[in-house]
This record gives sequence, C-alpha cells and structure tokens, in this order.
Amino acid sequence: MNLIEVNSVELSRDFIEMAPQFYKGDSNYIRPLDSDVEKVFQPSQNNFFNDGECIRWLLKGASGRYIGRIAAFYTKQEPRGADRPAGGCGFFECINDQKAADILFDAAKEWLQSKGLEAMDGPINFGERNNWWGLLVDGFYKPCYMCNYNPAYYQTLFENYGFQVYYKQYTYWRDVQEKLDTRYAERAKKILQHKGYTFSHVDRANLEKAATDFRTVYNKAWVKHAGVSEISEKQANDLLKDMKPILDPRLIWFAYYEEEPIAFWISLPDVNELIVQKLNGKLTLWGKLLFLWRKLTNQCKTMFGVIFGVVPEHQKKGVEIALIVESALLVQSESMPYKNLQMNWIGDFNPKMMRVAEQIGAKIYKTHHTYRFLFDQSLVFERYPII
Repeated sequence: MNLIEVNSVELSRDFIEMAPQFYKGDSNYIRPLDSDVEKVFQPSQNNFFNDGECIRWLLKGASGRYIGRIAAFYTKQEPRGADRPAGGCGFFECINDQKAADILFDAAKEWLQSKGLEAMDGPINFGERNNWWGLLVDGFYKPCYMCNYNPAYYQTLFENYGFQVYYKQYTYWRDVQEKLDTRYAERAKKILQHKGYTFSHVDRANLEKAATDFRTVYNKAWVKHAGVSEISEKQANDLLKDMKPILDPRLIWFAYYEEEPIAFWISLPDVNELIVQKLNGKLTLWGKLLFLWRKLTNQCKTMFGVIFGVVPEHQKKGVEIALIVESALLVQSESMPYKNLQMNWIGDFNPKMMRVAEQIGAKIYKTHHTYRFLFDQSLVFERYPII
C-alpha cells in the first residue's frame, strides 16, 4: 500500500472523486457537492486556516487504485475549557480492511503528534460542528445536507484502532403536522404572555441583524462548553451569507427579552431533497436552475434543525418550548410545504436539549459517534462532560 500526501490540484481532485466507489448500490447515499468539500480545504474560503493547519492523504492499493483517504487538522487556539489539546481527523473513506485503515489513522496521529497535540477526535470537520461531524452508526437513511453518511463497517475500523466514544450525536425526527402536546403549549402560552418576551423569524432583507443576534446568543449559550470557541463577527456574517441561497427565513427564529436576543432555533430546508442527489457532486448551471425550480415549487418536504441555543440567564424558564410553539404556528400552516423535521446534532452530553426534543414528540432517528483517540494510551479516557 502506498500513502500519498495530497499536494496538487490533481490529487485534490482525486481526493474527492475516489469516494463514491464505497457506496455503489447504496440507494441512500447522496454524493456531497464537490464544491462544499473543496471549500473546507481552501484557505481563502475556510477561516479555520487563519490559526490552524490541515493535511490530507490518499492510499493506493497494490492494483494502483485508491482504497482510502483521510484529512488531519488542528487549530493553534485551544478551545476554552478543553481538557487536553486535541486535533481532528475527518473525510475518512476506506475499504473494509483494518490494515488500510490503520495506515491512514497512523498518518493522521503521527502528524498531529508532531504538532504537539495529545489526542485525535474524529471523524470531524475542519470547521464548525454543524457540518461533516461524527460517524453514522445507526439510522442509515438518506443524509441531510452536509451531514456525514458512511458504510456501517467504518465503526469497526475506528473502534479496532482504539478510538473510544467521546460523545454521541442524535438526530431526532418529528412529523411537522403532528400537534404539540397541550401541556407544553400551555406552559409556552404563559411565557408568550409575559410582557418582556417576543419571538420572530428573520427578515431576509436584514441578515446582518440576524448574524449579530446569532453571535450574541451563541457566544453566551455555547462558548461556556468545552471544545467550543467564540464566534467572531466575520464568522457569523459568513455563516449567514453561506446559508442565504438555501435558507427559508420562516425557519430561523429568535426569542427576545426586552428586545435583547436570548435564544435562537435555526432550521434549513434539506438541500439534498432539492438538487444534490441528482447532480453527482457537480453544481452546474442546470443544477442551479433545477434547485431554483424545485424550491419555488415547494418540492422540499424536510426541514432540519441545525442549531438551538438559549442564554444561561433564560434557561429553565420554558423559553425553548415557547420558541418552538410560536414557530409552529407558522410552520404548521397550510402555506408551508414541510412535512418532516429532523433535529440535527443533539449531543448526549446535553440532556436538557434531549428533553426538549422529546417534549415536542420527536424520536431518535439517527445516531453519530464522535470518537477520541488518546496518543498516550496509559491515560484514563474521559467522555465529554455533561452540560
């Protein structure tokens, strides 16, 4: 087997083109857009290169064809609250051969060790958590946009190497049109009647305000958790800018207390239902027209929740339920096309958010594992702390 560092345009193309071979005959596989994957590894398009590094490899077998790939990366700014400096690996693809997988994992481990890291998390993204995060281990249904999907045997390859479950990520599913439990609706009603609370979805014409409000809540609600870094004004604006072509403003909601943003719930139409499964990774002019036509004719039936957050001083007051109830008044109306809700990325370290999902009648639909591998195997492994 021959390990090759990706260091040219041609090899970068090979890195993307080699992946579909692992999914032949899998009707649930939807090839990601090439441009979305390429963006992760372009310093001009990925802010994580500002204080981080990334490397990629391809693995060739005896026959001369590619049989595996992996990327390794880290940021120089250690996230607040991190228990030890850890890098990451991701975009892993491999034949069902432990030796081949070990060669890829070893390459990532040795490179990260040379940079002074003590652990390797994976499979994760060289970017924010909302994309390409975790290994699918249960619920092998069609993936939502920029969500990891992989063969079932990858779990064995990771765990045989020595990776241990750092945390689990659940995707909850709910029938959009199913009525909310009246008990929670009544609790929400009391919140809604409180003089200081208001709820609204974003205005497409004023995404700068949405970015500012998102940053305010995110930095208060999430940065206190281990492994989560503060988001900058530019990152918040870039995030909303990237979402603009696909977002439905009726699915992005904020809660305010005395006009200050205190909570958000961001959902998106599942772009995979609109174009990705028909384009084989290529966003052509035809693909863009197809996307626009399918969007305008309301052919996307799935909305998926990307992120949810409530600032600490307004937690445990029912604000999250009130936000969902208020948004449901619009989402469940006849004018809306959505039939299914997938609430993405709810960590098992966040039982409060799991309870919210369960309270609105959602059930676990998919499970991803984020693994950690300690370079010093004599150390005691600890899972991600409960929040």
